Amino acid sequence: MILNPKKEKFEHLDEPSREIMLKTIDFFEKMGKAKLKKDYHERVWYSDFLEFIKENKIFATLLTPSEYSDDPDTRWDTARICDFNEILGFYGLSYWYTWQVTILGLGPIWMGNNEEVKKKTAALLEQGHIFAFGLSEKAHGADLYSSEMALTPLAEGKYVADGGKYYIGNANEAGFVSTFGKNSETDEYVFFVVNPEHENYDLVQNVVEWQGYVAEYALSSYPITDAEILSTGRDAWDSALNTINVGKFNLGWASIGICTHAFYEAVTHASGRNLYGKFVTDFPHIQQLFTDAYTRLAAMKLFASRAGDYMRSASSEDRRYLLFNPIVKMKVTTQGEEVINLLWDVIAARGFEKDVYFETAAQDIRALPKLEGTVHVNMALIIKFMANYFFNPDKFPEIPKCCDATNDDFLFNQGATKGLGQIRFHDSNIAYNSVDLPNVAIFKEQIEVLKQFLMTATPSKEQALDIDFLLNLGELFTLVAYGQLIIENSKIENVEDDLLDQMFDFMIRDFSKYALQMYSKTSSTEKQMELCMKMVKKPAVNVKRFQNIWQNYVKVLNNAYTMNP
Repeated sequence: MILNPKKEKFEHLDEPSREIMLKTIDFFEKMGKAKLKKDYHERVWYSDFLEFIKENKIFATLLTPSEYSDDPDTRWDTARICDFNEILGFYGLSYWYTWQVTILGLGPIWMGNNEEVKKKTAALLEQGHIFAFGLSEKAHGADLYSSEMALTPLAEGKYVADGGKYYIGNANEAGFVSTFGKNSETDEYVFFVVNPEHENYDLVQNVVEWQGYVAEYALSSYPITDAEILSTGRDAWDSALNTINVGKFNLGWASIGICTHAFYEAVTHASGRNLYGKFVTDFPHIQQLFTDAYTRLAAMKLFASRAGDYMRSASSEDRRYLLFNPIVKMKVTTQGEEVINLLWDVIAARGFEKDVYFETAAQDIRALPKLEGTVHVNMALIIKFMANYFFNPDKFPEIPKCCDATNDDFLFNQGATKGLGQIRFHDSNIAYNSVDLPNVAIFKEQIEVLKQFLMTATPSKEQALDIDFLLNLGELFTLVAYGQLIIENSKIENVEDDLLDQMFDFMIRDFSKYALQMYSKTSSTEKQMELCMKMVKKPAVNVKRFQNIWQNYVKVLNNAYTMNP
């Protein structure tokens, strides 16, 4: 269920893709944990990693759409991109970050209308360049409406750009920085590319004390021509949001990688530790903490993998991925924080020590829910889908597992970003009724009460404007979609019934927690409070099932993986 870099063969991939994954693992294992940690603590720019990427043309192979390369192995293939995300997350968020922001920087280019820039970009990737996404600003964050980056027209297709961008990864060494702004005369949105080596580009600072470079940069009368313009007007707006659709998905996979490495380290440490005459892993509460952490991690991977199938199968007629995608960004990453918290409760002070991977994991896992829009922003997006998801299902052909070696053309032709409230979904009962397990049955009861809540105790206009109230309602809805895709993927991956049922043990408890929080809101009505209490349920107790997961999935990971020293 979880990645072991020293044993994984990537047999689901074609040979060139498999070679990329194995070479990358080999790069980090040869580096060893001591150097990995030393570079992290000393904030060493990862030039050795970027040289490795360049020599093996890895970003070029994985991030160039097939139409812009003569290499038959080059394509934008979300399935193998997820594998690469997981590997980089496993070894270090800083390495993943330079890859992630390259993906974001490439989005407006591949989605734009400028063929010459696309060809130049393909050539720069071949040469080993990284890319950057100049969207957010110091005063406004990622609020596109308030962008102050100004592109001022001169004459005959010439402009000057003035303004600053803030929190922009890779903007120190990017081949191109895709920059979002507004035409100062027409107020139209515009995307254009700039070069960090230009004299009118001021690299102000690295705004984060970290191994990666998260830049503040400023443009001062930076000369732009039509040759650098990627898109304008509505197209520029859509490419900004659609780039985030593509890029935010990666955050969940980074979290999965981080938690996996931390899990191996934690279970191996605890298994060898003897306190009060007993091994730490013999204590029942430790077994509970580890089992919870494992089932949450396995669920993260099942959901994210299945959400990838919906991304790869998407079309203008099937945009269900726009619900599942932000759940990967929001739910999978916050679950990653929960996994690290559970593991930390086991290993305690060991998690602070400078020589262990866990110390970096504990710091870096916090970043992921806070990148590419906060949890609050993603939750506000998710709630738009709730009515159609529960009460207006449509019929769609069943989506298979999508790991075929093809280019994901639709991701760069997603079209308009409006009309989210009209997107339809298939009936979630298809998944929930396909299994007969005690905890899934209890969870289905909770779902039915939630639907009753929405129909008979609908939030008032005032509650609908109360973000705090909506966040809890959104968390309940998210759990339903989360469970649906976990069940779908459990069938594809032949997950044992005991493991699936143990996952729904924590799902029931989480559902109950959010229902209780909504009950406690100041504005909750008597009817709402009554239904919230009906949502509070206890999972089915099954000691045999629990011990099966503990013994055969968790305890066996003792010494299963240790990074080379």
